[in-house]
Amino acid sequence: MTLTEKDSQYLWHPYTQHKTSQTPIAISRGEGALLWDENDKEYIDAIASWWVNPFGHSNKFIANAIYKQLITLEHVLFGGFTHEPAIKVAEKLMEILPKKQQKIFFSDNGSTAVEVAIKVALQYFYNKGEKRTTIIAFENAFHGDTFAAMAASGISFYTQAFQGMFIDVVRIPVPVKGQEQVSFEALENVIQHHHCAGFIFEPLVQGAAGMVMYEPESLAKLIAICKENKVLTIADEVMTGFGKTGKNFAMDYVDEDPDMICLSKALTGGTIPMAITTFTQDIFDAFYDDDINKALFHGHTFTANPTGCAAALASIDLLQTEEMQANINRINKSHLEFQKKIQSHPKVITARTLGVIFAVEIKSVTEESYYGSMRTKLYNFFIDKGVILRPVGNIVYILPPYIMTDEQLQKVYATIEAAIEMV
Repeated sequence: MTLTEKDSQYLWHPYTQHKTSQTPIAISRGEGALLWDENDKEYIDAIASWWVNPFGHSNKFIANAIYKQLITLEHVLFGGFTHEPAIKVAEKLMEILPKKQQKIFFSDNGSTAVEVAIKVALQYFYNKGEKRTTIIAFENAFHGDTFAAMAASGISFYTQAFQGMFIDVVRIPVPVKGQEQVSFEALENVIQHHHCAGFIFEPLVQGAAGMVMYEPESLAKLIAICKENKVLTIADEVMTGFGKTGKNFAMDYVDEDPDMICLSKALTGGTIPMAITTFTQDIFDAFYDDDINKALFHGHTFTANPTGCAAALASIDLLQTEEMQANINRINKSHLEFQKKIQSHPKVITARTLGVIFAVEIKSVTEESYYGSMRTKLYNFFIDKGVILRPVGNIVYILPPYIMTDEQLQKVYATIEAAIEMV
């Protein structure tokens, strides 16, 4: 049996309706920005495998760091114990995080990083004897698949089977160009009429919504409104963190600092599942008490896994190299040139770029759903051409590994241009 045949026999894939979906492609190996399937067909991974591989596949620097840690201390429970790799990750992050972040809490993926943040926001006020039970989130947000993260997410088909089972979440419009004031007023109205504990947001770019972008000044205004009303703010940087927007974090563009930041995906360079939620000292202090019931009772078996910490340290070291920073700037310039070329195409609605993120919205005669016919047609076209891209409805985005070559980028651009002509 082939790998795909065995897969069909045993495996259940994420975000997949197996009765109608295409057969999964069996990948046998990867190097740099390239992947090869079991038939040795080559693919350019233009989305860094769901945004987690900024330094490419089979990165030897990260692999060596993992190996050295594996033969020293692969894992130890983090309840009542600690270890050097976790402390080093904290020290390294404190050097590059927005300045008010002081404490880090380890978990295992982006959803749980968000779950921790929302639980902390709610318990923060509980510990202080205040009743605040509402979370504010953007329309069309995506924050993950665990229950609090789902509740905060606004893409309905992800969550519709669970309606009525969630914590209280109220949504406000994203402050995209021309809608800034509407968003500000909506936030003030929600805070006035609800007992709001926290506001969670994807800073500057809504990933799963189709790379919807908005300005730092607008986000700073929303955070300032929250601060005035003592509503905690949560920056979900699971997608945007570690260089994607051209800076270490999207919040580096914003004058106001959040109370919490959620990190995962590129944290370990796509090697080992790990996540971190960071907090200000004020947040931590609300849990620091003689009363044990005020502790944060949340944890994971693999909390602060030393091997994952070693991967994270290696990844942050790579991010800070002059070569990688130059690569990020090179890709950004290339995207901007392609945006300028493509945005006047008669079949293009808009094109937008931030850092290494590029998105183009293609005109359609019908309203396109998330997994609609245009998306399927585009996806199949890209796969046939040996380029891995996952359109969101009629929106095609690129979020490549930072080590992608100019030649590979040009092939991705040419394939997108050909796809626009095809639809």
